[in-house]
Amino acid sequence: MGNGNMIVLLTDFSESEYVGVMKGVIYSIASEAVIVDLCHSVRPGEIIEGSWILKNNYKYFPKGATFCCVVDPGVGTERKAIAIKTERFYFVGPDNGLLWETAAEQKIIDIRQINVTEDVSRTFHGRDVFAKTAANIELGGFETTGEKIEEIEKLELYKKGGEGMVVRIDEFGNVITNLEKQKKEKYSVEIGGKRYTMKYYPTYYAAKEDELFLIEGSNNTLEISFKNGSANGIMGVKAGEKIRIL
Repeated sequence: MGNGNMIVLLTDFSESEYVGVMKGVIYSIASEAVIVDLCHSVRPGEIIEGSWILKNNYKYFPKGATFCCVVDPGVGTERKAIAIKTERFYFVGPDNGLLWETAAEQKIIDIRQINVTEDVSRTFHGRDVFAKTAANIELGGFETTGEKIEEIEKLELYKKGGEGMVVRIDEFGNVITNLEKQKKEKYSVEIGGKRYTMKYYPTYYAAKEDELFLIEGSNNTLEISFKNGSANGIMGVKAGEKIRIL
């Protein structure tokens, strides 16, 4: 068995059969594995969202866990498939920046380029490449995944002073940013070519009905919310958009 005996899935597959069949592949190879669903509601192809969710949550898992991450708009193209071994964890996924922020804050022991054979599906590496690789790592086979490589694709979540980006729109329509809160009760926020004035509240409960407001989320960054409704239903922004606090 791998030292963690746990495989953690992060995908943009939502409630589809694609998640179930990945689990089937893993259990076929590593029948004792414990599989945990971190998140399958990343918006389709939104690498930034996937990166943010992984970066903020991997550290809550037991040492030795293998993270199998599939947000892969470039599936079937020349992009590499990679496996990373850090001091505490393993990460498997496409080399499109998805794993960059998470790997950058850890001590990397080894990076491998996964051998992708000709017979795999050109549209579903989650099943044919990444699930298999994660299961094999679980059985102690990290070194057999492929050749050693030195570099992976960078995807930095931009932040400088009061400027940052939208990193996720969650299921409730909260617009999550990578900016920390400032010591003030009212903010002037520029996003998507519009300027808003928003109050800051410590809890959802404290906010008034029918107003966009700011709150500090569980990752200690500012989120734009709307009481009993979807902030993004009003704002219509996407992950990756710049946001500025004036």
